[in-house]
Amino acid sequence: MLDNIGLLTLAPVLNIQLLLDGLFIGAVFVLAAYGLALVWGVMNVKNLAQGEFVIMGGYFAWHLGTLGVHPIASLPIVIAIMFAFGWLVYETIIKYVISRDLFTSLLATFGIALVVQQGLNLAYGPEVRTAESGFSTHSLFGGLVTVAEIKIVSFCLALGLAATVILFMKTSRMGQAIRATAQDARAAKIMGIDTERVYAFTYALNAAICGAAGVLVSMIWVIQPFYGIPHSIRAFVIVTAAGLGNIPGVIVAGLGLGVAEQYSGFVLGLEFQQATALILLLLVLIWRQVQLARYRQVVQ
Repeated sequence: MLDNIGLLTLAPVLNIQLLLDGLFIGAVFVLAAYGLALVWGVMNVKNLAQGEFVIMGGYFAWHLGTLGVHPIASLPIVIAIMFAFGWLVYETIIKYVISRDLFTSLLATFGIALVVQQGLNLAYGPEVRTAESGFSTHSLFGGLVTVAEIKIVSFCLALGLAATVILFMKTSRMGQAIRATAQDARAAKIMGIDTERVYAFTYALNAAICGAAGVLVSMIWVIQPFYGIPHSIRAFVIVTAAGLGNIPGVIVAGLGLGVAEQYSGFVLGLEFQQATALILLLLVLIWRQVQLARYRQVVQ
């Protein structure tokens, strides 16, 4: 570990590589986390199947690639399929657990995650897959820094998709209905908003966002039926650290997590890279408890 830290000091250009990779990957984390923030904030459902939705979108992009459709061209197709799938899951399962306790929603979404994992495993097998994008890789600083064109494209697509969703939430009637329901569902219903339709649309939109993130993951990373859990943990870390409704916080936390994982993987080893998200989640929860303790008052 000390040798790796020393290497970063002796060769500062390596920091550029880690920062770039962290930012490129972190932008994809932001997408999945924003979808979780929507479902959590509007419906108060902690979706444990978040990562599985991401992997599912990646497999759709890979499968379409085998049929001759470029992964980037498959984005709108995957978004539409995942939107329909999310609506179906809401109508069959989620609508019945919204009014239940936290444990029930966690158990239901965990069951959805298991079903998706096994379904993908049966359909595509346990092998690791990557959607071929056909983009090249460039070298900088004498080969010490490599930049893949697909990572730059994915970064721009992630920012564009995030900006589109934010614009939709602020300007469209459905977006305003979602925001009103998130603030006070009962008041929104009294004002004539169909909250059941809002809930269904929100969950479907989350699935579509995750599907888009999965397409990007399949191009810059690898996918496998049981790789969804790390993505779920990352989304929970980002949303917990940023707080519900804090969009700039989600962006900063997502990019920061991407950079943190790259540094931990380099310094501690690749086997500790995914553990970074779990450690950060524990630290964030501890910090939240300390913050709550400061404002806690004794009731006489």
